[in-house]
Amino acid sequence: MATFGLAIHKVLRRILPVGALIAAMVCVAAAQAQTAEPRSSARARVVVVGEGSVTVAPDYARIRSGVSTNAKTVKEASDTNAKLMVNIMATLVDAGIAKKDIQTSEFSIEPVYTSPTPPGGPKLSGYRVSNQINVTIHQIAQVSDVLDRLVRAGATDAGNVAFLISDREKALDQAREAAIANARHKADLYARASGVNLGRVAWIAESSDLAPLRRRGDFEDATLAASLPKQVPIEGGEATIIARITVGFDIAQ
Repeated sequence: MATFGLAIHKVLRRILPVGALIAAMVCVAAAQAQTAEPRSSARARVVVVGEGSVTVAPDYARIRSGVSTNAKTVKEASDTNAKLMVNIMATLVDAGIAKKDIQTSEFSIEPVYTSPTPPGGPKLSGYRVSNQINVTIHQIAQVSDVLDRLVRAGATDAGNVAFLISDREKALDQAREAAIANARHKADLYARASGVNLGRVAWIAESSDLAPLRRRGDFEDATLAASLPKQVPIEGGEATIIARITVGFDIAQ
């Protein structure tokens, strides 16, 4: 028995150092894992929304116009539509519009049905062919004259004028600078009122947009459009570029 107890004692003496070593390695690994984990300390910040705007005059316009024709057959509706569109294209070129500034935006052929009446239900009465174009006009003062020419050339859809800005990015950069200044002003004000010192800019998030462009009404009825006085006054007005940013400022310790 004494010999057996001595054997066990020797085995334990050999095992214990190994176990202690493993335990020590586990403790070191746990300590390293804790050191590697990022410290999640919530930093005090002043967060504000800055806004800046720039008002600019549009320097070109875009008109959506075209012809819609109805007939008993597709061929008849298409032939009538084509003749009117040829006349409209010639009129635009005669007005000084370059062919590259005339673009087809939509072409469609669809059946036209009578109103449903019992007991037969709706019946096919013919077809409608629609050909729509976008016309870019580089001189705002020419918009009224072009509209008048379109109507007299046979356009059934004329109007939908959009006034646009060619160098939008330049104006937007000015609005961004104003937005930064506005954000700094607000943050300084809040910091003084709260009795803290404003630190560095921690982050910036931008949300920029262009204010809705001015549009003029559509003239979808040729008779109504033709009854309008020649050279209807149309003004481009101004468009507003707006930049919005959200800025987070650290609070200096």
